[in-house]
Amino acid sequence: MTTVKSIGLRALPFVLSYVVVLLLINTGVINSYVFSIIVTICVNIILASSLNLVTGFTGQFSLGHAGFMAVGAYTCALVTLALNPIIGSPFGFLVGMFAGAVAAAIIGALVGLPTLRLRGDYLAIATLGMAEIIRIVILNLDITNGAVGLSGIPQTVDWNWAFLFTALTLVVLWNYIRSSQGRRAIAVREDEIAAEAIGVNTTATKVQAFTIGAFFAGIGGGLYASYFFLLQPSQFGFLKSIDILVIVVLGGLGSMSGTVIAAILLAVVSTFLAEFSDVRMIIYSLVLVLIMIFRPGGLMGSKEVTDTVLGRVFKGRRPEQAKEAL
Repeated sequence: MTTVKSIGLRALPFVLSYVVVLLLINTGVINSYVFSIIVTICVNIILASSLNLVTGFTGQFSLGHAGFMAVGAYTCALVTLALNPIIGSPFGFLVGMFAGAVAAAIIGALVGLPTLRLRGDYLAIATLGMAEIIRIVILNLDITNGAVGLSGIPQTVDWNWAFLFTALTLVVLWNYIRSSQGRRAIAVREDEIAAEAIGVNTTATKVQAFTIGAFFAGIGGGLYASYFFLLQPSQFGFLKSIDILVIVVLGGLGSMSGTVIAAILLAVVSTFLAEFSDVRMIIYSLVLVLIMIFRPGGLMGSKEVTDTVLGRVFKGRRPEQAKEAL
């Protein structure tokens, strides 16, 4: 019973968020503008969660996530535009999403093999350069319409699709982190030399995490393309990678719950700062500085909301019972 109760408590936030938003949409409380913010939050949760796998749980400082998002977005858009007249919607959209995610994962693996032998600032510079190379290639391809970008992408995404892909991302990443492979990734983060000494293939572990992170960044890009129906290379520049990193740092390196909370919080802040785009990055920088001073581990640190709630629910049980419940 404790295991069933634990699973139910973990699923409760997903069920409540889906039902509440669906009711608000059906009653007209949420209009198209507010829904666009919700989709943006979903995309940012996917992107930041996948980056948190690489940076927060594996300890690899990457600034190239916008590049993987761009690969997923453009691949999904091109495949959807090509297949929708043939097989219709949503099948063209689903094939496009999968193709975009796989393309991003392949690029991630190819980039990860040579670059993940680097560490720290060198890795950050290498991944940043990779993202810029991807953006420049997209900028100069005829099939992507260069700087003009792609338009007329079928707007397939509704709340059902946005919720499904967001929840799927969180569930898959959550289970990966708690698997044996995820434990190896955490061991690499804590002490790479010690991990190697106990037999962990650190390069393979880092490349695996990097590839999975790129896969879900491609999912986020495809979701973005299939709702906002206009893509331009300028949307995937250096500042986009910084936006994603800010969410991860604000929420807490190594906390999926923190990523979700930070994505929602920053979306609300960005909405209020929409008229002051020139100072948005200044404010983000100030937020980061304040967090580093007063909350170095982020809003949640390495903790999860569900762990805290479950700890209170099962408080007073014997240690072996609490362990079984969690």
